[in-house]
Amino acid sequence: MKTLDRIPTGKIERAGKLVKTGVKIGGNYVKYYGKKLVNPDLTKDQLNEDNAEDIYDGLKTLKGSALKVAQMLSMEKNMLPRAYVDKFSLSQFSVPPLSAPLVRKTFKKYLGKYPEDIFDTFEKDSINAASIGQVHRASKGNRALAVKIQYPGVAESISSDLALVKPIALKMFNIKGKDSDKYFKEVEDKLLEETNYLLEIEQSKEITEACSIIEHLEFPKYYSELSSERIITMDWMNGTHLSDFAKTDFDTELGNKLGQTLWDFYMYQIHVLRKVHADPHPGNFLISESQTLIAIDFGCIKEVPDEFYIPYFELAQKEVIDNDERFTEKLYQLEILTLSDTPKELQFFKTMFKEMLTLFTEPMNAEVFDFGADEFWNKIATLSEQFSKDTQLRKMNGNRGSKHFLYMNRTFFGLFNLLHDLKAKVSINNFEKYLD
Repeated sequence: MKTLDRIPTGKIERAGKLVKTGVKIGGNYVKYYGKKLVNPDLTKDQLNEDNAEDIYDGLKTLKGSALKVAQMLSMEKNMLPRAYVDKFSLSQFSVPPLSAPLVRKTFKKYLGKYPEDIFDTFEKDSINAASIGQVHRASKGNRALAVKIQYPGVAESISSDLALVKPIALKMFNIKGKDSDKYFKEVEDKLLEETNYLLEIEQSKEITEACSIIEHLEFPKYYSELSSERIITMDWMNGTHLSDFAKTDFDTELGNKLGQTLWDFYMYQIHVLRKVHADPHPGNFLISESQTLIAIDFGCIKEVPDEFYIPYFELAQKEVIDNDERFTEKLYQLEILTLSDTPKELQFFKTMFKEMLTLFTEPMNAEVFDFGADEFWNKIATLSEQFSKDTQLRKMNGNRGSKHFLYMNRTFFGLFNLLHDLKAKVSINNFEKYLD
């Protein structure tokens, strides 16, 4: 794969890259509508493929928050056309890496030495490259190590990148009004945290120590003395990425075991630690040869405050959803309904969220749930298509819900998708055996 000798870091240069991408997309639409005149039955399949290709090609050289958005979108398997999911999922661990000279320059700047002066061995070619950083294999003594290096300029460009992406996001998600700033501030804060590798090491040690009691779950050890604000050194963990493992012919019992471990890991974090690994994509999990689950990369950790946690999980209870008075009360507490809503808006969003929550909380209201069954996912796909075609919804203000929904919903939706990949049937309350 071609390497990068530099990454655009200036606001003007990065904006120029995005503008060029926008021009290409505009050209794709012109071609599509021209062909549509000749063939009225033409689908958008080719348009989606062309747009996905051009967007990904534009973002992969920018890296950073722009590419991170693509990575987040790739998890929305039932919300985006297949072409976008397939292309954007490459941003999880398959983008052009930094060249060897740029890697050495980064080491010299942040650790004061070149990699060959720190490690006994250091592979100049990265093993994988994603949105925020890339990973190299190294060794020191008898320890096999993974060294993650952050791309230059990523942290400094987050605010300007999000400002460029904001108009597109507002249109995509039908968000209106000044209150939309709270959502972008939440994303900006989380992305800034992800670029703070000293914070990531601290969070990694805290969560791995707390969750070490969970069966069939492994974590790498982190080495602060070989790390800095832009470099992290940890144990090299041997295993197969969960997405690759899911394509193999694994047996049902193993899928259930790994799925149960994954579910228990997340439930323990949310309900006990009140903070959670909010980046559940396949690139962050490995399956070892001994059939254990390995969790890596704790850059994105979402703290769950009581004022959100309590009504959020009360609203997940079937008896609350079915009780109009309590259901309405929780919608207000979670900022889904507002005092400024008209009677029409009030009724519309109560009906819509009741339908959504009844479906999405099915797993939480079961003793055992089969995430591999197609029925649940078919209902999600049907509901997503229904909302995408709802002309009344497009006229409403989509600015709904607490800022905490962004990463909590992302966490659950990503978790559900991973469990679906494992075809796992899990016991919902099994995590309680790890409580004190």
